Amino acid sequence: MSFETAPRPAITLTIAGSEATGGAGAQADLKTFQELGVYGITALTCIVSFDPKDNWNHRFVPVDAGVIADQLEAIQTCYAGSLDTVKIGMLGSPTTISTVRSALQNQDWKNVVLDPVLICKGQEPGHALDTDQALKAEILPLATFVTPNHFEAESLSGITITSVEDLTEAARIIHEISGAAVLAKGGVRIAGPDAVDVYYDGTVTEILSAPKVGEVAVSGAGCSLAAAITAELAKGATPLEAARTAKAFVTAGIAARVSSNAPFDALWQGGARAAVSA
Repeated sequence: MSFETAPRPAITLTIAGSEATGGAGAQADLKTFQELGVYGITALTCIVSFDPKDNWNHRFVPVDAGVIADQLEAIQTCYAGSLDTVKIGMLGSPTTISTVRSALQNQDWKNVVLDPVLICKGQEPGHALDTDQALKAEILPLATFVTPNHFEAESLSGITITSVEDLTEAARIIHEISGAAVLAKGGVRIAGPDAVDVYYDGTVTEILSAPKVGEVAVSGAGCSLAAAITAELAKGATPLEAARTAKAFVTAGIAARVSSNAPFDALWQGGARAAVSA
């Protein structure tokens, strides 16, 4: 096979924050993209670092809106005609949200995966609320796939979630609001032996479950799940196929978690590969 005829990977963009310890954010997204065989690129929206002197809350520093616009201009010009799949993660401010929305509207997208990060610990409450409202108004309508966690599913749906039935209803409501396929994540926050997520696309409902690996959430699980969905969609999978693959990928990554001096573990994106080769 010559260089000219070698297959080229799908190109996949993440618009997300940098998380310094490597467990979440753009770092997790790019590692997930690489593991799943797509060419990952990123536009950074903010710099987040945990503060070990303040109960490991977030220290949040936004990237200037003009710098975000410059990154996206370069990316969209460089890959014009070959980039049609994007994952949106941490945005962090109404100004950033408006900047990203404007850039997204400069082209057509086949897949817009929204991991709706609604709250960043360490932000002022009023600012966080403004950001949440802007995200719902400006980015959610552009999404083709939404991956809310338990808290985000409650916020977007307006209902309290304590059971798989509640999670299913929340997924239905979020689909009606957005028109997008939804994978509502119950994770470890719904009682029972299994970590349960619910997929709903307006026609198909499917409960995706796997035995819980511990009872504490793992850093990067949500980012990696959405990134895995994004990668699979970029390769041509259906939304349901992408959700199934992402669930298995994240479950393996949680089982192979990385420990540190922080009071939480981080998902390892190489977990699935390591399990196969073991």
